[in-house]
Amino acid sequence: MKRTVFFVSDGTAITAETFGHSLLTQFSGIEFRQVRLPFVDTPSKARDAVSLIERAADSRDRPIVFSTIVDPEVGSIVAEAEANVFDMFRTFIGPLEEVLGVSRSAQVGQAHGMGDSSSYEDRMEATNYALTHDDGISKRLESADVILVGVSRSGKTPTCLYLALHYGVKAANYPLTEEDLEQNRLPGFLREHKNKLFGLTINPDRLSQIRENRRPGSRYASLKQCRYEVEAAEAMLRTEGVRMLSSTDSSIEELASRILLDLGLERDHR
Repeated sequence: MKRTVFFVSDGTAITAETFGHSLLTQFSGIEFRQVRLPFVDTPSKARDAVSLIERAADSRDRPIVFSTIVDPEVGSIVAEAEANVFDMFRTFIGPLEEVLGVSRSAQVGQAHGMGDSSSYEDRMEATNYALTHDDGISKRLESADVILVGVSRSGKTPTCLYLALHYGVKAANYPLTEEDLEQNRLPGFLREHKNKLFGLTINPDRLSQIRENRRPGSRYASLKQCRYEVEAAEAMLRTEGVRMLSSTDSSIEELASRILLDLGLERDHR
């Protein structure tokens, strides 16, 4: 079974896509073709979007549309499309206005714009920090909020960047080397910051697949090597008392949320 889904907004469409995708994951057995239509911010663009949406209809099913269009005129055009339209603002804004006792300020892009310039700068600074402290590049970790450790290709870099971009968390990472694993001991510069450490592990079969894409046929990608590294890393981290999470079946969003919670790093999502 296949359905076409559109995420439409007069901004980035990130909110529509995130919320809509969360809802769609609750329905198994359906293949969703997902299309994002951002910056639909004029009546003309809205009519073009409607035309595109209606062309996607087939003889059995109308497309599904998740809309977060702020402008009432533009939103009304999209709402009239021959489709199943879920307008998130119309659904929630009215009840919220009633509860809060004030009317909304209808401005496009507030959810994912720069907004508070201070928080934006915090996120950019944290992103620069993650890039300059990636893959053990720098051993000066005094300013780190969290330090991710684990074998190569276990998901440390993308998780660090997500923590930085979305939460303004200064996240460094260090790949455990064969020398570290043979010694069964964390390097001294990491032990100095043990309260900031968090381990990422991964299923060896999955790790082998990832590494095979990077270095086909190499010892680095062999299942035997991956099993050795994962088992040795997990044993070391348990001995050192470092908390761990598996990235095998967890999204970056899930990993970041768990890390923030487990380390007590309270951050507002930006």
